[in-house]
Amino acid sequence: MSHSVSSRGARAGVSCTALVVAIGAGVTACSSDGHPLSAKPYDAAEDISFNAPVDDGKKADPDKPLEITAQDSDSRITDVTATDAAGRYVAGELSADGTRWHSTSPLAAGARYTLRVSTEDEDGAPGRKVLDFDTSTPTTKKRLNVKFGPDTGTYGVGQPVTAELSAPVKDKAARAVVERALKVDSQPAVEGAWHWVDDKMLHYRPKEYWPTHATIRARSNLAGIKVAERLWGGKAKPLKLTTGDRVEAVTDASAHSMTVYKNGEAINTIPVTTGKPGFETRNGVKVVLGKEYFVRMRGTSIGIAEGSADSYDLPVYYATRVTWSGEYVHAAPWSTGSQGSANVSHGCTGMSTANAEWFFKTVSPGDIVKVVNSYGDTMAPFGNGFGDWNLPWKKWRTGSALVADTPEGPGPEARLRLRPESV
Repeated sequence: MSHSVSSRGARAGVSCTALVVAIGAGVTACSSDGHPLSAKPYDAAEDISFNAPVDDGKKADPDKPLEITAQDSDSRITDVTATDAAGRYVAGELSADGTRWHSTSPLAAGARYTLRVSTEDEDGAPGRKVLDFDTSTPTTKKRLNVKFGPDTGTYGVGQPVTAELSAPVKDKAARAVVERALKVDSQPAVEGAWHWVDDKMLHYRPKEYWPTHATIRARSNLAGIKVAERLWGGKAKPLKLTTGDRVEAVTDASAHSMTVYKNGEAINTIPVTTGKPGFETRNGVKVVLGKEYFVRMRGTSIGIAEGSADSYDLPVYYATRVTWSGEYVHAAPWSTGSQGSANVSHGCTGMSTANAEWFFKTVSPGDIVKVVNSYGDTMAPFGNGFGDWNLPWKKWRTGSALVADTPEGPGPEARLRLRPESV
């Protein structure tokens, strides 16, 4: 029995002999230096061409896609990997006939890449070539830096991840470049997406709340990547968050009652008072932003004239903030006679000092505070805290440059007017 071997296969020392195995039927097999598929890969340099300078001291233009073409009609490309020194892979597509591979993700500027190309000749003999090349650095450019938030730490399951950009990005294609480079991973894994709040801010949340005791990591692969004309990605400090228990406070404004749940189990029910007519508390999901043991609240901060019937200037203790404009859950000893029976506040959720202290010590930033059955508007998604969860998932996805459900894609969310402090 004989096998034809191409000249390329001969270079690899390919030969094959027929062997008969004594046990069972006769089987044809090859030795380690026999069948082309078991041969040591030959140097595929003659089989492929590149559109980028390799191993010659010149630098490739990162604005241009990387292309590899099979030169020999008897050969085809079987696999290509390109990675930079940071370990980032360049995505690419290989044609069905194996004659051409091209990159589909941008190359980074000022980076060194290692390119590994595998080929196969007409007899199945494998070829391989490993090459290095550098990309040039534009002489004039602006860096797009990314700052992830919040600070590293442990948060409640309602805490979104934020990404603040150092420069505005308006173009949809440029936004897609940015979004593709911003990675958020969690253990356990959950489905999530970025949403462009405006030209410089993105929020990331999962479809549902984060799992309890999860680890969430955010990082950017944008460094050196071209985002737009004269705008290139800069560096970003990665972020690591963990979540605690699922703590959720649900206030029924019409029943004047708050029930606090921990991992789905009710752990306390508290009589409260919420916003009176004209100052109704916002409905919807809010996220704890922080806790302040003492806050001085004044009616003038929300436009109430000093000396009027609604005027106030009060020391407030055990204040848990849920909006930037000054909505809190806090101690309100002056309204204990109305707590559980009437709404008399200027928008905050008031309770006894003992209950406010318990609540203050029980909740953490990122925990969920939900209000139902109020005559107030629904908490705005952005601009006054984290109302992200008040957007249905389908609408949330429309704010992504990558996964938007609508063909035309989303526009940036407008900044929302802040309401100042209220009690």
